[in-house]
Amino acid sequence: MDIAESTTRCALTTVYESAAKRFCCAAELAPPQPFAVQSAAQHQNNDKGNALFAIVQAAGWPIWFLLLASVIAVALIIERSVSLRSRRIIPPHLLDQVVGVYQRQGLSPEVIDRLSRDSPLGAVLAAGLRNLKSSRYVMKEAIEEAGRGVAHDLERFLTSLGTIATAAPLLGLFGTVIGMIEIFGAQSPTGGTNPQQLAHGISIALYNTAFGIAIAIPALIFYRHFRAKVDGFVVEMEQLAAKLVDIVHGERAA
Repeated sequence: MDIAESTTRCALTTVYESAAKRFCCAAELAPPQPFAVQSAAQHQNNDKGNALFAIVQAAGWPIWFLLLASVIAVALIIERSVSLRSRRIIPPHLLDQVVGVYQRQGLSPEVIDRLSRDSPLGAVLAAGLRNLKSSRYVMKEAIEEAGRGVAHDLERFLTSLGTIATAAPLLGLFGTVIGMIEIFGAQSPTGGTNPQQLAHGISIALYNTAFGIAIAIPALIFYRHFRAKVDGFVVEMEQLAAKLVDIVHGERAA
């Protein structure tokens, strides 16, 4: 009986030891915990933030003007991209709807006011319809005046974007001059050179020049793009308004 009990105890001990070894191996092969993954990602983000701060620090204080200009340029580009959408400026079939309502039941002052608030094209058409009973010349004059106001609104902020495109390289050049001053300041009266100050001056010159060009190129591209887009909108609104005048005065079929 003692021999059987000892044999059973040895077998159980062997099973427990084998299970413990398997558990340890599984723990070693188990994937890292989410906390460890998050810590690694956090560390990587911190490294990127430190690298960006190091670049700004190496570029010196003139870089802050360029960073401010870049933030303003990005904000203006996003705002104009949203505002200058074709469907918002010239809604499709708006002229056909206006002509249809005019031919069926006429246009009341309330309908014209609602049309003027609908879109820039609606404002131009409403200006002509308010002078519906006047001569063709007066109607066209009212449309042209409204068109100039609409064109001015469409060009909003484009002057600021063009100014940034022009001024960014000059700000970069200003930073380059500051860097050159730092380089010459690294020369001591005894003929020696301060390597740290020399390297700092070179980094200021190069970083500011690169940042100025990098900001100016997209700002100029979007400025030209938006100007061409506004010009196209103005031409199309003029054509639609002229068509409305001809229809109202019976010189063109709807």
